[in-house]
Amino acid sequence: MSTFIIHRFRSSLLRRALHTTAIRHVDRPTVFTNMLAGDIPPPVQVNSITSAGIQLADGLILPSACIFLDGKVFLWNVPSHLWDGWGREHLSVFETAVPKPEILVFGTGRRMELPPPSIRGYLKEMGIQLDIMDTRNACSTYNLLAEEGRRVAAALLPYTPRPWRS
Repeated sequence: MSTFIIHRFRSSLLRRALHTTAIRHVDRPTVFTNMLAGDIPPPVQVNSITSAGIQLADGLILPSACIFLDGKVFLWNVPSHLWDGWGREHLSVFETAVPKPEILVFGTGRRMELPPPSIRGYLKEMGIQLDIMDTRNACSTYNLLAEEGRRVAAALLPYTPRPWRS
């Protein structure tokens, strides 16, 4: 066989191996389906945190402390000074949660400050892992874990402590 015929035979094999399918024109627009989404609506997300408060993805600004639990946001009545006067009653909302969150991301304001052993022990008794960080990082961590579908809750203190109003 001549080299020309062998070369032509190889090139036809390559063309067959790399064929394409004709593009189908459809009258309706393409709809994308999120394969990772379940029947559960996405939880509330934090957009940013400023001195005015914690801004949610929908634009609402929460000026005081709040708890993100089970895709909902609750205003949270806590003492104005971090860890002074804090007790089990400030975290009792997690006793009633079913199912309980795997992780509680706790944002302590502008900087990370460890809670007293009584608070850490109380959450451990309930089987909730505690992750403490400044509020900016807590918001980011909460968003990420919630998007992954984890059972996560967040307890967030704003940068500027404000009294809670009922």
